[in-house]
Amino acid sequence: MPSTFLKTLIFTTLASVIVIGLMPAYLVGSDAGIRGWINWPGLLPVALGAALYLWSVWKFALAGGTPAPIDPPTHLVVSGPYRVIRNPMYVGVPLVLLGESILFSSWAILGFATLVWVLFHLLVVFEEEPELNEKFGPSYGDYCRVVPRWLPGFRNEGD
Repeated sequence: MPSTFLKTLIFTTLASVIVIGLMPAYLVGSDAGIRGWINWPGLLPVALGAALYLWSVWKFALAGGTPAPIDPPTHLVVSGPYRVIRNPMYVGVPLVLLGESILFSSWAILGFATLVWVLFHLLVVFEEEPELNEKFGPSYGDYCRVVPRWLPGFRNEGD
């Protein structure tokens, strides 16, 4: 179990540094720290997205797996944020990016957030869901019928 937590920490740190650190910094440019005006309301989606991601990662680690595709949990994780939406990690990351786009008044980061969400959606629909359905069978199908893919309270017609 300690190695699972270590692998999760390493994956989460690397992914976070690249996706919500380096890319937004590159998109904003070198003037990010000297603009003089930061839109503080952007901190709310950053905090919510980070909390959602970290809570989801914690649930994966407790289940004996990591968010890394090469080391997923061995059983279906349906507790914590997974009771409300099926893909909380994939919601948390674009939410952080949305907050960063507000913080730094950056259309480029907003565009990047949109691109990340579209890529996540395609990955989930065309790769992850078929794999999970094959791996967990009827229990995954039952889970999908009860828990929406992206937003609490919103059912997708394709779900």
